[in-house]
Amino acid sequence: MDPKIRRTYVPKVRTMIGSIVFILLLVAGVKLFLWTSSFIKDTGLSPGTIVRLMINTGAPLKATDDRTNVLLLGVGGGDHEGSDLTDTIMVLSFQTGKHTLSMISVPRDVWSDTLKDKVNSAYHYGEEKKKGGGIVLSKAIIEDVVGLPIHYAMAIDFSGFQKIIDLASGIDVNVSTAFTDSEFPIPGKEKDLCDGDLQYRCRYETVTFIQGWQRMDGRRALTYVRSRHAEGEEGTDFARGNRQQEVLVALKNELVSTKFFLAPSRVLSLKKAFDDATQSDMRIGELATIGKLFLRTKEEGVQRVSIQSLLVDPPLWMYGRYVLIPKDDFPAIHNYIRSQLPK
Repeated sequence: MDPKIRRTYVPKVRTMIGSIVFILLLVAGVKLFLWTSSFIKDTGLSPGTIVRLMINTGAPLKATDDRTNVLLLGVGGGDHEGSDLTDTIMVLSFQTGKHTLSMISVPRDVWSDTLKDKVNSAYHYGEEKKKGGGIVLSKAIIEDVVGLPIHYAMAIDFSGFQKIIDLASGIDVNVSTAFTDSEFPIPGKEKDLCDGDLQYRCRYETVTFIQGWQRMDGRRALTYVRSRHAEGEEGTDFARGNRQQEVLVALKNELVSTKFFLAPSRVLSLKKAFDDATQSDMRIGELATIGKLFLRTKEEGVQRVSIQSLLVDPPLWMYGRYVLIPKDDFPAIHNYIRSQLPK
């Protein structure tokens, strides 16, 4: 090649290669920017959020009067009738600036004039309309009951709840009152004809809990929170609400223990169990921030709120079934709950 032509040709080739590299880098940069923007929008995990999760609070949360309220729903699961009714209904109210948590239990039998049914059916009706509608409708109905804005919600399938406790190697629960339930349903036997037994005794087992501290695996803990047929006070929804709060605090205490985080494989398994068992309207960043708030709240900062004294069961003829209604009205319940929350 003529040296003069070579001197002209080489810079042109270099310029062309440089232009191609620049275009490729530009395209890659735009794609990365678009992917990052989409990822942040979908998950709420910006680089700043990740840093804040590591050293401080985490993602910005919806709040009213410095409180973030999360509705927790326990769904029965399975393929039997009523499998999508919510046996557990609880509002977790975080006072984010002071690391306090108030747990407000809502009995499943509270009557809703909006639904013309019990509040535990809201999730069912919402899911009938649209996938994910159960959480939306449940938030609206429970807002009417407690008088607090519900910012987020999470539904947990009970079978997944059992697995989560097993992955934590069990929990320590202080059973405040001993009880026996002779009609606890056996999973999988909901439709068993029991060889013609008209009382269907084969569908049930007898379970007993003695007073005091007990180590419970997932199945035992699930039995403890779901038992509904004990004699006396322990057979009421109010007692179940108290037991659900006890188990939630016990699980928190287990998850924050040093021995749990010394087993990284168990932590990863727990994350998968939570993903499989839960449905939520929180993005990943918000969920991680709520989880951090929950785990960082010390036991002395946890308050349990019951509305038992403000509810009555009217005569069966009024609603055609057992329900609970306000002794006065719902505004009275709203005022009571607000009076109980730490200032």
